[in-house]
Amino acid sequence: MSTAARAVISGFTFLRNGVKLGFPFEASIRSILPLVDEFVIALGAGEDDTVARIHTLAATEPKLRILDTRWNERMAERGFVYAQQKMIAQYACTGDWAFYLEGDEVLHESELAAIRGAVDRHHGNPAVEALVFDYLHFYGSPQWLAVSPAWYRRECRLIRNTIRSYAPDGQFWVVMDRHRQGRHPKAALANAHIYHYGHVRRLDYMQAKMDQVSKYWSHQPPKMRYSIDPQALRPFDGTHPACMADWLAHDAEPAFTPDPDHPLTRRERKHRHAMRLERWFGWDMSHKHYTLVA
Repeated sequence: MSTAARAVISGFTFLRNGVKLGFPFEASIRSILPLVDEFVIALGAGEDDTVARIHTLAATEPKLRILDTRWNERMAERGFVYAQQKMIAQYACTGDWAFYLEGDEVLHESELAAIRGAVDRHHGNPAVEALVFDYLHFYGSPQWLAVSPAWYRRECRLIRNTIRSYAPDGQFWVVMDRHRQGRHPKAALANAHIYHYGHVRRLDYMQAKMDQVSKYWSHQPPKMRYSIDPQALRPFDGTHPACMADWLAHDAEPAFTPDPDHPLTRRERKHRHAMRLERWFGWDMSHKHYTLVA
């Protein structure tokens, strides 16, 4: 651990074919750079100019450190190739804390000070192993948020880089402080948001993304269209991060109208029932990969 009084924060991610898949990865990286002391990216060889764009960005951003990687094309076991790439980047981080931000996730400039304050506040308390962020999942177009329990409402994105942790897939961590049994990280709230834009990119980008995901999860990709239970949506009345202006103007779906006659799937019926229980009893029935301790 650093001997400095102020905790050192490493940011990290993995990326491949970000241009082809429509990721706002340049905005994502720029959004976190003011917060972190370094940013490590596991950069996979791909079929577009993502590698060139990252190297251009690195030429002007000294905090950016690139690890060239090659993905295992035969790995089709429940997204484990994402875990491999995530951990390649995390293992190269040198800070006290490691902040994982995916290529379609962005921080709002107005919340950077709050995140820094949360790290400083909990850094001296070893009982807090991670920080949990509230999620804004945009769906269909940037004017709508997906809010049903089908969408994780909170997730760890900052973890102590001095504990034994690994990612079984790209989304969450497991802490291995016992011999062979993992557990969820013990966490506190960051009191800040992750702006998640993965489900508002243009449909051609989204189809390419689903084709890739299906390849590494060993199932057939669906024909992509935006369609969802309208009761699982609410309008977004906030402001988007400033760095997202260009991407939202050119690479996102410009508009989406929820269909009041949308035929519910079995899963959507289950989540509609869960939303009723949440309203009645004040519960949060979304899935959690952490244990709140502070």
